[in-house]
Amino acid sequence: MRVLTLGGAMIDTIAIISSDRIERMAMHNADSSYLLLEEGSKIEAQDVSTHCGGGGVNAAVAMARLGLDVATLVKLGRDQRAETLLAALMDEGVSTRWVVRDGRAPTGASVLISSHDRNAGVFTFRGANTLLEAEDLRDDAFAVDVVYVSNLSNKSAEMFPRIVAAAKANGALVAVNPGLRQLSAYWPTVEALLPKIDVLAINRTEAGTIVPHLVARAGEGGARLTGDDLPFLAVKGLHGGGFEMTLAGFVGAMTELGVGRLVLTDGDRGAYVGTRADILFCPAVPCETVGTAGAGDAFASTFTAGLGLGWSVEDALRAATLNAASVIGYVDTQTGLLACDDLRARMADTRMDLRRWELAAAAQ
Repeated sequence: MRVLTLGGAMIDTIAIISSDRIERMAMHNADSSYLLLEEGSKIEAQDVSTHCGGGGVNAAVAMARLGLDVATLVKLGRDQRAETLLAALMDEGVSTRWVVRDGRAPTGASVLISSHDRNAGVFTFRGANTLLEAEDLRDDAFAVDVVYVSNLSNKSAEMFPRIVAAAKANGALVAVNPGLRQLSAYWPTVEALLPKIDVLAINRTEAGTIVPHLVARAGEGGARLTGDDLPFLAVKGLHGGGFEMTLAGFVGAMTELGVGRLVLTDGDRGAYVGTRADILFCPAVPCETVGTAGAGDAFASTFTAGLGLGWSVEDALRAATLNAASVIGYVDTQTGLLACDDLRARMADTRMDLRRWELAAAAQ
């Protein structure tokens, strides 16, 4: 199974700060919370470490560890950060044949401040990640079975239609895990390409940015799922821009626009896979949270790898849930990514009760 991943490539510097050395402020009437640093003070860290990351690289490593033949197409600068990333990719067995070096900007980098519940604050310098151009997209790079596209930054997002077209021209399964910025700034482009996207993976916050666009087409509200002890999104629905939709209404509107499978994650409240026919839910598994960075990449890439390997949607969803849970047990985005045999063993040992709702029944 041959895979090409595209998206971000970063060097992550992670500072772990003890909770008693950094203040946290949470808003009572919103989802926002803040980490507060005292101005002018030197704050002792428990650890400062450097790791490879970025959506395109994280996905490539995840899939390589699951046994797929993976290459990545990312853009790097001509600097030491690029050399570090290239060496790490080769160590993981990821082909760097299609990696592009560009001297106009340094390789991307992030600084993560991890404290309290370990949902880190992130300072991001996108650098060369923003410079993807048409000439970087070699036709033969897309002669694969699966094309996985993570978040594309700034000008690189303008290459999204070319990427999808090249993938489909070669008959590849197309999986897309766009970020909040790409969905916000380029939604008309993403919407137009939904019929060519086999898997669209987003989280609850990202879904909220889409809600106003869907309301303009389908209206607010929507059918409601029924049953006892419903998961959070099945009860509360999705909200954005002052509008709201039920979970079934949102999935129905998205699949009506043509997307094959909608993967919607909600952190420790579980994840959903929606199609025109039904919604499948998998609860999160209990685990210690050390760092949440990279969990979304692990989930989306593992689900995509499972489909590529011919697993059932149910098994792909279970595998994605378990691999994401493993990742958040570590401060960085890649240490917790599991090899295929280890992931299969956890699937066999972990009870995960999936639930399914037929959308036709919900609409009645």
